[in-house]
Amino acid sequence: MPTEQNEIIPAHEKQDPKETNYSALGTLVTVFFFWGFIAAGNSVFIPFCKHYFHLDQFQSQLIDFAFYTAYYVGALALFAYGAFGGKDLVGKWGFKKSIVYGLLFSALGAAAMIIAVNANTFAGMLVGLFIVALGFSLQQTAAQPFAIALGDPATGTSRVTLGGGINSFGTTIGPIVVAVALFGTTAAITDEKIAALSLGKVITLYVCVGALFIAAAGLFFFSKKVPAGINIEKTEKANKALYTLLIMTGLLVIMFAPVFNSYKVDPATLSDIEKHTLESYRMKWLLGALAVVVVGLVFANLSAKKKPEGWGAMQYPQLLLGMLAIFVYVGVEVTVGSNLGELLRHKDFGGYQASEATPFIAMYWGSLMIGRWAGAVNAFKLKDSTKVLLQIIVPFIAFGILIGVNVIAKYDMQKLYFYVVCVAVQVAAFFFSKNKPARTLLIFSILGVIAMVIGTQTTGMVSIYAFLSGGLFCSIMWPCIFSLSIAGLGKYTTQGSAFLIMMILGGGIIPPIQGKVADYLQANSVIDGSGIHQSYWIAVLCYAYLAFFAFAAKGILRKQGIDYDAAVDSKGGH
Repeated sequence: MPTEQNEIIPAHEKQDPKETNYSALGTLVTVFFFWGFIAAGNSVFIPFCKHYFHLDQFQSQLIDFAFYTAYYVGALALFAYGAFGGKDLVGKWGFKKSIVYGLLFSALGAAAMIIAVNANTFAGMLVGLFIVALGFSLQQTAAQPFAIALGDPATGTSRVTLGGGINSFGTTIGPIVVAVALFGTTAAITDEKIAALSLGKVITLYVCVGALFIAAAGLFFFSKKVPAGINIEKTEKANKALYTLLIMTGLLVIMFAPVFNSYKVDPATLSDIEKHTLESYRMKWLLGALAVVVVGLVFANLSAKKKPEGWGAMQYPQLLLGMLAIFVYVGVEVTVGSNLGELLRHKDFGGYQASEATPFIAMYWGSLMIGRWAGAVNAFKLKDSTKVLLQIIVPFIAFGILIGVNVIAKYDMQKLYFYVVCVAVQVAAFFFSKNKPARTLLIFSILGVIAMVIGTQTTGMVSIYAFLSGGLFCSIMWPCIFSLSIAGLGKYTTQGSAFLIMMILGGGIIPPIQGKVADYLQANSVIDGSGIHQSYWIAVLCYAYLAFFAFAAKGILRKQGIDYDAAVDSKGGH
């Protein structure tokens, strides 16, 4: 156990509740919007690149791979700087300047995109997106703990949830705005429309994106009400943590290399037996990547318990368990949505074509917005009766907006009207959770397990609704995991934040594992769609771990003298 744990007392125990800085919070959530807007806009940009540069499906997915890998690389670089220099770079700059620098770095990425488009090079575009996401990595590392620091830590989850709600709004409208900007319509993007697209429009799009990054940086820099958020405490060197992460990174590269190499094989030239062998080969390396993360974090936890010196933030068990929780959470959030299209293609689940499946996928990602808007109500200073009313009304308003936006985008949403029943279940869950991070995470994780089990045991709309509701139950998990993971870290808070941002990597490992499980199961079944259907047991396991983390983190924090649930109770649920 860390030697200084008992000396680190959370703010809500050593001083009067801190008033939320709403002015600074309002400025902060603008960057949350950018993350969702740009990331979701990639879904429109991918088909353009696939057609224009004559890419296969795997090569087109390098766009997302480059984007999300940058989070891991960026967060690792921030930590490495602190580990060697003994000073946390984000703490040295302060939360405010770190976000400004991150936005400007993303603007450089937009400029690199413009240069790459002019040069007609796909590799250059990947580099540009990588730079954009590196800036996002710096912004996220600073913004998450900053949101918690802008008020009472006990209500920090609600402020992060508010940012997440704005992020989800960006995710919802991003593809629509990008589609209109590039193609002048929200209708299905056909090969003919892509072929007719001029590169000038792509350049104009990224000029606007870069200008928005610069404008947001200026808004932050010149806002006098946004505190600097500087942490001048010198951090102890964390060489053990650094070496462990570097070794993990090297092993991950080794595990991913054969998977990427295997994609050079054209499946059309293989027999069924050869295809099965290839899928088994890929599966082994992907499971190896998962094992690297799990074993690495377990090793760090056990080693830090024996001798905490040199482990930095990793000496705190709540952070190590939280790192795996973020890894699993991002993985399950992405994998449930990413595999829906394939599931809906089979006749037991509607037999929908790609364009017909769009409303269902939009509802899944929109479910994240619904839940986060509801959870964000607690970020505001309101009467208890008003909060209760808003927590009932806001989710249904968000559901209505989601339906409306997609109807405007000319999608048929009629089959999703009864999804409002799932929204009602989430509303009830919010009331049972009482805005307590550990309790909220536990309840929503259990609901996630139940939903996924129902989904795997049924077919048709019941199964589809069950899988879609995974978005509702994922919606408020990120702030809960983040708040519980960095609680009590003191001077190691931003270092711990960087570790958590690194674990966004889960979105690049768990989805392909589910995909390979689906292929393996289908190869051993005569029932059409059985493989992808039963592969959702992967999601069941993910939600189960998140439930475990919620239970374990509460006990760990209590031993350190931290009880967020009690702090929330003392404020009447605020």
